[in-house]
Amino acid sequence: MLESLIGPVSNLLDKFVEDKDQKARLTHELTTMAERHAHEIAKSQIEVNKVEAGHKSLFVAGWRPAMGWICGLGFGMNFIIAPIFTFATNIAGYPDITFPQADLEMMMPVLLGMLGIGGLRTVEKVKSKARESL
Repeated sequence: MLESLIGPVSNLLDKFVEDKDQKARLTHELTTMAERHAHEIAKSQIEVNKVEAGHKSLFVAGWRPAMGWICGLGFGMNFIIAPIFTFATNIAGYPDITFPQADLEMMMPVLLGMLGIGGLRTVEKVKSKARESL
């Protein structure tokens, strides 16, 4: 979001600051400030994630695995269960019966995001920092 503000501010600098070196320095400072702010937000979110994951309650620490299981089940339903069901009903002589499909258009961004973040689990295991129980 801050990056979208840098362009208009740079345009304003073009109108009000005539020295090119000073304009470049101010633009660099704005960009650095935006990057620093984004980095601080990411670090804060990591700390929240650590506290959440270490919580003793399954309802606090378990929501991410639950979302992973739900998305994985939807994925399995669409690509394993539904084709087998459709094949079986076609062989049985009921080609009009179809298995309901999960809306993967909604689930895939969540699943792929979790899989991308899930790579951190491997890092935890390699460094022997992973918890093995709930």
